[in-house]
Amino acid sequence: MLLIYNRPGFAEELTEAERDALFAEVDAIMRELQESGEWVGGEALADPSTTKNVLERGGQPAVTDGPFLEAKEHFAGFLTVDCESEERAVEIARRWPDVRFGGRMEVRAVMSEGGAEM
Repeated sequence: MLLIYNRPGFAEELTEAERDALFAEVDAIMRELQESGEWVGGEALADPSTTKNVLERGGQPAVTDGPFLEAKEHFAGFLTVDCESEERAVEIARRWPDVRFGGRMEVRAVMSEGGAEM
């Protein structure tokens, strides 16, 4: 799984031409992954201000609004890919355009039923 983190609002700081180029680059990577059969799924996530967190407070589950911690970046979305190797997943993540704009990608294996990845 490729987890996408970026700065809230970074896309709004770009010119329209820069935004168009960024989204065209994402579309090209997505087409490549679909054509190669590596694409499994993925989604962008809503603005972090819509977040609800459930955590323990006083021995009971409590619900709070907004991101859990003050952060300069937020979890923006994910891609699930089925690659031949971890190196291929890293190669895809390195090409993701958000990285050039201060974001980052986290590459993490999805656990199988047996949980051997732990």
